[in-house]
Amino acid sequence: MNLYEHTIIARQDASQSDIKQLIEKYSKIISKNEGEIIKTENWGLLNLSYLIKKNKKGSYIHFKIKCDGKVINELEKNESIDKKLLRYLTVRVKKFDLKNDYFNKKEVSEK
Repeated sequence: MNLYEHTIIARQDASQSDIKQLIEKYSKIISKNEGEIIKTENWGLLNLSYLIKKNKKGSYIHFKIKCDGKVINELEKNESIDKKLLRYLTVRVKKFDLKNDYFNKKEVSEK
């Protein structure tokens, strides 16, 4: 089994219920193909570096997945035809960083 970090960017006009449906849809695809989701993160609405299909912002969803390559092929096949998504990216990693939440807002403590 390989370790993957998989990020999808949904359209900026996607509601919270649409985001939940996307997470459930792709989680089912991973589970159905004998993959295991280690962690799912909803990074929220972030600015894009450039316009993608006339969108300035996108809702980012990040999965940490333990699976075989066939699961990734199935995921990307479904994502390429999904009209709610702008982009997707899969990166194979050696180990997961489960300690840090990079996109959660941290409170600044004053000394």
